[in-house]
Amino acid sequence: MTVNREPDDPRLAPIALRRELLGLGLNDRAIAQLVADGTLHRLRYGSYVDAAAWNACDRVGQHGLVARAAVKRAQAGVALSHISALGEWDAPLWDLPLDTVHLTRLDQRGGRREAGVVQHLGELRPGDLTHLNGVTVTSPTRTALDCTTVMDVEHGLVVVNDLLHRKLTTKEALMEGQEYMAFWPGSLQQGLVLQLADARCGGSVGEGRTLYMIFEQGLPLPEPQYPIRDRSGEIVAYVDFAWPDLGVFLEFDGKIKYQELLREGESPTDVVIRERNRERKICRLTGWECIRIVWADLRHPERTAAHIRAVLFDPDRAVG
Repeated sequence: MTVNREPDDPRLAPIALRRELLGLGLNDRAIAQLVADGTLHRLRYGSYVDAAAWNACDRVGQHGLVARAAVKRAQAGVALSHISALGEWDAPLWDLPLDTVHLTRLDQRGGRREAGVVQHLGELRPGDLTHLNGVTVTSPTRTALDCTTVMDVEHGLVVVNDLLHRKLTTKEALMEGQEYMAFWPGSLQQGLVLQLADARCGGSVGEGRTLYMIFEQGLPLPEPQYPIRDRSGEIVAYVDFAWPDLGVFLEFDGKIKYQELLREGESPTDVVIRERNRERKICRLTGWECIRIVWADLRHPERTAAHIRAVLFDPDRAVG
């Protein structure tokens, strides 16, 4: 189920504690000089990492290094959990704050807070923990459930859809876990996330956010990843969302999507032209109307929903 990172991955760079550096014969002045000249990077009080490894990481990888430092300095057994576990599972951390490390205590004693670290109290079931990338981390199912208790519905839905899409968890496992956590803080939004969760929308953050926008704005729920067939019945395309009974399909156009569609030797313009030709073909086969939205449209959900609603229920449009 898991693939560990390559040994030279900068996200796995070893963490050195102050006492370890002192044991190597350095003193505080020498450590400070190594930080000043860019050899070491100070992760948090008394914790250091190779500065080149730090600089090679993106913000998620850097959070992972800080999290490992917090684990190494913890006085009790802990596991990376909640938002801090997502990076280990390569789940999308869209628009999520990474200034706080989230840990779950393994001794089931009361959690504690300190600068930049939250230790959560939570009973752990068999199977809730695993060892990944050299650190103890909550399982995908437990991570998803924990995240839904500390995130709003939109962010939680993006996380859960991704883990479902990559088959790191299942709807059944999540529902079983929800029953176990039914009276925990944050369980109300957890239920709504699981109600909306759909693995078919986990291919991109944009699709997950679009699904939430459609629900939150009171639009009819569409069929995600709807297959389009030609006259012989062969599937020739999938559309992001479709309302077959209303004769409308919707495509989310994101920068990452177009990058993924680039073929060797192609420019972004080539991809756009090919996508427009694909759209025209789908419209010919189905007689449906296409709606396209982009990231900017998700920042204005009421306006975007009004446009979608107008197309869905246009009295002048014939439904084939």
